[in-house]
Amino acid sequence: MSRTVSVMAALCCLIIAPALFAQTAAQKMEGRLKRIRTPDVIFVPTPQPVVEKMLEMAGVTKNDLLYDLGCGDGRIVVTAAKKYGCHAVGFDIDPKRIKESLANVKENNVGDLAKIEQADIFTLDLSPANVITLYLLPSLNVKLIPQLEKLKPGSRIVSHDFDMEGVQPDKVVQMEADGSEHTIYLWTTPLKKTHP
Repeated sequence: MSRTVSVMAALCCLIIAPALFAQTAAQKMEGRLKRIRTPDVIFVPTPQPVVEKMLEMAGVTKNDLLYDLGCGDGRIVVTAAKKYGCHAVGFDIDPKRIKESLANVKENNVGDLAKIEQADIFTLDLSPANVITLYLLPSLNVKLIPQLEKLKPGSRIVSHDFDMEGVQPDKVVQMEADGSEHTIYLWTTPLKKTHP
């Protein structure tokens, strides 16, 4: 009887321990969240069909490292990890969005590939990534140009609805999703400036 109890206890530990570890890691992250500054944009989720098209246009593969700047609820990061098996990191400044993203990563069981970090995107070194996804205002896309210019040649940048003044896109696609028209812009590095 005691041997059965010991075996059951050991099995419970093997099942429960990884879940507790994952929960503790998420709790630690949430414990570090702070109000850095007011977000630059309000959160408007990208419709899932647009997310899928953005990743398709970027030609995402399992060998890529994707950064989603202003990750919102983490849907781009989760989709990239789940569908393409690539490593993806979502960055957001808003503690509420970070909590939603962490929950989304956990719910979809992609914590081995998808990470969420609280950060001001304008202070990040983007050079490790070779895919960048954006859903920011045009002026914020322009503000990111000095960071984007440091990406490795052949890196892809995709933006939902907003262009980047002064930089020629490689491709522009319009599509309908959730009853609205959406535009997706694709650039590859080195960026093609339309004026000095």
